[in-house]
Amino acid sequence: MPELPEVETVRRGLESRLIDATIADVAVRDRRLRWPIATDFETNLIGQQIKAIERRSKYLLFRLAGRSSVDGHTLLAHLGMTGSFIVHAGDAPPAYKTHDHVDLTMVGRKEKLTLRYNDPRRFGSMHYFAGPDAEQPLLALLGPEPLTEALTGDYLYRETRRRTGPIKQALMDNTLVVGVGNIYANESLFRAGIHPNRPANRISLARYERLVHEVKAVLDEAIKAGGSTLRDFVNTAGEPGYFQLDYFVYGRDGQPCKVCATPLKLMRHGGRATVFCLRCQK
Repeated sequence: MPELPEVETVRRGLESRLIDATIADVAVRDRRLRWPIATDFETNLIGQQIKAIERRSKYLLFRLAGRSSVDGHTLLAHLGMTGSFIVHAGDAPPAYKTHDHVDLTMVGRKEKLTLRYNDPRRFGSMHYFAGPDAEQPLLALLGPEPLTEALTGDYLYRETRRRTGPIKQALMDNTLVVGVGNIYANESLFRAGIHPNRPANRISLARYERLVHEVKAVLDEAIKAGGSTLRDFVNTAGEPGYFQLDYFVYGRDGQPCKVCATPLKLMRHGGRATVFCLRCQK
């Protein structure tokens, strides 16, 4: 599933092409995404102008204006496991393929554009809502963004005093901190030298401060590399990411640790693969 760096890569690609573009037409070929696309989806979007594209956790938020004096119109999208947005320029985009579920035809600053959403497994979603984010159920309970000053070692230390479960699972809890998915939790814990099974309430403040530093560094490096492409992820130009070339542990079970050469171990947390080093992580 695309994680924060992949979604941020997509956001930046969309932002560079779509700001101030006006949605002229919407074609929905299949409403059967994770949640069915609403029947008034098209009429709510046509005529709206994209004023900003933001990210909250793994959600993309297209901030809209232009058809009403009321602020707070948003197109919210999630890529699910296999979703992708590709921007096509020109009057006629390529003939649509299987799993091309939604087209947004737009008039941009200098050209006509089509934003096409493809999703083979249909686990993504699209929603239109008006009003503050806090009233949108998918956004209301999310924790702080990891790349902001809201995430600190002190914050994680305080919020985990009653969490007796493994730190790996706590780090992936979106009510605690958003966007640290399985890949980047593995990498961050390795760099911080913390065993993924260590109880969250048995980690010191100093170690949480180091973990926060490594979470931010890993996510920042992954964004600069265009995210990770393990199977399906591509950016808005259809290109893969390359951060998987720099993994220390994820997907490397049985291979030697890059730091100490000890064979890496594999375990599972909630069905998700966790790879770690017995020597480097305590």
